[in-house]
Amino acid sequence: MDVTAALAPSVPSTQASHVYDRLREDLLSGRLAPSRKLQMRFLMETYQTGQTPLREALNRLTADGLVEVHEQRGFYVRDISRAELVELTKTRCWVESLALRESMAASTPPWEEQLVLAQHRLGRAPRSLNPTAFENNPEWERLHRIYHRILIGNCGSQPLIAFCGQLADQLYRYRRLSIGNAFPSRPVGGEHVDITGAVLSGDAEAAVKLLIAHYQRTADVLLQDETIFPELRQADKARL
Repeated sequence: MDVTAALAPSVPSTQASHVYDRLREDLLSGRLAPSRKLQMRFLMETYQTGQTPLREALNRLTADGLVEVHEQRGFYVRDISRAELVELTKTRCWVESLALRESMAASTPPWEEQLVLAQHRLGRAPRSLNPTAFENNPEWERLHRIYHRILIGNCGSQPLIAFCGQLADQLYRYRRLSIGNAFPSRPVGGEHVDITGAVLSGDAEAAVKLLIAHYQRTADVLLQDETIFPELRQADKARL
């Protein structure tokens, strides 16, 4: 058997996955700004890839809701809006409430141990790399994602988990655009402790209520951030 020939079909997919991962990180971090046109030549040069794997990656990101296609105009970074932020937050609260209830109904000692360990590790990680001026800590972000994934990961439905992950990504993009305002003075660690405590006590109603409040507090801060929603500044001026 010709090993080279056998491996050849997988090369474009491997390249596309690599480009997808890099593009996804740049979209989520805000390095590729909302509504920006994603010009193919620029992307091919920046990510050192060909047109075929690049288009495959962009199509995947479109399905993820991070990129959008404008007819006859190409690919663009998905824009942001206060209305979408409200809708995404509401939907995430709905679906993760269901996932959390199902996870708790199927609770096992190993799952509870994983949750406690994830919350412990998250609690030990500093939120900011700089004690005097907020500087986002990538390790905290990684542990934060792990904690929330474990929290709903015992629900028994991979499609539900995947949908929750997609919503989390879209909301994470908003949070990164406003990262300096969303967290510096907020005792978010205590919120995770309270959620974990409610889960371990078996109180599904309290756990769901705390989780919803956790997400809503973030949304409330983002919705008032003039740096990502400049129309708020214009509205303030109009009232003067």
